[in-house]
Amino acid sequence: MKREFVLSIIISLIFLSLGFALLHFELIGYGLSFFVFLPFALGYILGKSTFKSISLWGLIISLAIFFILLLAGELEGMVCILLAMPLILIAIGLGAFVKYLIKKNRNKDNQDNLIKSSILPLFLFLTFAFIETELTKNEEFIIEVKSEIVLPYSPIQVYETIKSVDTLDAEKPFLMKLDLPIPQKCVLEEEKVGGIRICYFEGGKIVEKITELERGKLLKMDVIDYQLTGRKWLGFKEAIYLFDELEKGQTKMTRITTYTSELYPRFYWKPLEKIGIEQEHEYVFRNLKKDLKNNYGG
Repeated sequence: MKREFVLSIIISLIFLSLGFALLHFELIGYGLSFFVFLPFALGYILGKSTFKSISLWGLIISLAIFFILLLAGELEGMVCILLAMPLILIAIGLGAFVKYLIKKNRNKDNQDNLIKSSILPLFLFLTFAFIETELTKNEEFIIEVKSEIVLPYSPIQVYETIKSVDTLDAEKPFLMKLDLPIPQKCVLEEEKVGGIRICYFEGGKIVEKITELERGKLLKMDVIDYQLTGRKWLGFKEAIYLFDELEKGQTKMTRITTYTSELYPRFYWKPLEKIGIEQEHEYVFRNLKKDLKNNYGG
């Protein structure tokens, strides 16, 4: 039993480390091969071994060690790992279930050798990963997320308050309490087309260049540089603020973020990405309301 347990940990760590190394060096993409086929293969290999559940415990411990190392090395964040876990666990469960069905329908119960039984799945994973990468070319998906807020202030007041923020300090949405990047301040160096606006985060920054500017109406910027911990799969393209004057001295401000993502399957990742961006918007909105109240009362 001890040998089975140790082997399951070693095999799991080899598979997981190899998969992440291939991602890190951009030899494969953030797709089905990594998020689905790799954990499926591990579930299949370890799902119903000689000592039944002992190999799955080895897999669970290996996953914990692997994710702790990712966090400690700042290669990925807690939010990214937590969002990926349901997809990974479902794939592991499917792999274990397939293995169970195959063994159940065998005429005789052959004893598995973990090392030998892992060779073919490893080869299939590498083959599928490289084919998938070649077919998709690590395609980037471009997505736009829009959030709106109505404020009891004039468009000029809202514009002047949001264009440059000394300190962002508001109640944090749920994902920010984990480790979604938290903006600390935004500095506008020059208020003109071509001017630079830098937003500083805990663990990085986003540099924006103004492409269109109408005071109290429009602030449109291209993202020319960004440095955030991990998240090589995520890119930022554009940031837009729209200010629409409403009746009774109110303003509707629209925040639009355009970003790129390499994650797929898209049906799984797109809604989660949208939630993350919307929580960033919500944090900025909460701070904006606080600053407007401090500056103009109400």
